[in-house]
Amino acid sequence: MTEIEKENQEIKDALKDWPKIVSKYGRPDKKKAVIQLANTFLPFIALWILMYFSLNWSYWITLGLALINAFFMVRIFIIQHDCGHQSFLKRRNVNNAIGLFCSFFSAIPYKYWSRSHDYHHGHNGQLEVRDIGDIHTLTVNEYKEKSFFQRLAYRIFRNPVVLFILGPIYYILINVRFPLIKLKGWKTVKRAQFYNNVYLILIYTIIAAAVGWKKFFMVQIPIIVLFAIIAVWFFYVQHQHEDTYKQWKSNWEYLLSAVKGSTYYKLPKMFQWLTGNIGLHHIHHLNAKIPNYHLTKCAEENPVLTKYVTTIGFWESLRCMFNHLWDEENQCMISFWRFHRMERAGAI
Repeated sequence: MTEIEKENQEIKDALKDWPKIVSKYGRPDKKKAVIQLANTFLPFIALWILMYFSLNWSYWITLGLALINAFFMVRIFIIQHDCGHQSFLKRRNVNNAIGLFCSFFSAIPYKYWSRSHDYHHGHNGQLEVRDIGDIHTLTVNEYKEKSFFQRLAYRIFRNPVVLFILGPIYYILINVRFPLIKLKGWKTVKRAQFYNNVYLILIYTIIAAAVGWKKFFMVQIPIIVLFAIIAVWFFYVQHQHEDTYKQWKSNWEYLLSAVKGSTYYKLPKMFQWLTGNIGLHHIHHLNAKIPNYHLTKCAEENPVLTKYVTTIGFWESLRCMFNHLWDEENQCMISFWRFHRMERAGAI
């Protein structure tokens, strides 16, 4: 038995009762949900209005406020995210109404994204599924077989400027705007995506007509772009860390995909609050029915859930930008630099 196999077995033995451990935290709390709605939307709207006044002072002030408000947009999206999992409140129709309302702020279609995100939860780390709810990643062997121009295209895609700046903009403008996922049974969801886009355009048109198109876009675009960058960065760090988990379906295990395939992105309490505790991503993947406002309590009361997880801080997370390829033999992410060093040495 290899060291990795021993580690995996230790995790499975230690967490054999994980469904029982996390189940009690999956009960929505109406009071906490209402408080979160208030302390998320009220500051966002206040800052949004202040941004319009700041246009008369300095656009640099507007951009500074946009960065702060982008984090409140993250909180709005986390509420939308929980509603998609039907975990924010007990009643499905209320979750769906709140989730749809949030989508007009986040600009991410509610039902279409929720469906793709559920798919991600059920297939996280499966090498057969790398195009739905995930960031496309090649294995070392796949990259080795690519032509020069195919390698170049992948390297451009994995460039930080493309992946973390241009990529989020593309995601908002194209990826979630059009029905790009080709799976059976998605007809209703795609129809909901279309209507969501129509409603969003109408809402934007009404607001822009009231405040002026130029002012509207000067305020709205920075918030949306910064929000998208933050969201993509979090998702990347939570699944593209060096010791993540990726297996073909025949060897894939749900528990290991949650514990090893997700990080505990440990941030200062202010940023943990602003990002809706989503840094506790391993617990979220263990049980998506746990609302974001219960994730911290679950982690604190059950330290065994975090014992085997990769814990990473902000400065450490920056190194994740250099994780480009999945090395199946060593079960880790490696950089292009390491790949070429191994290739020159004849190790691959």
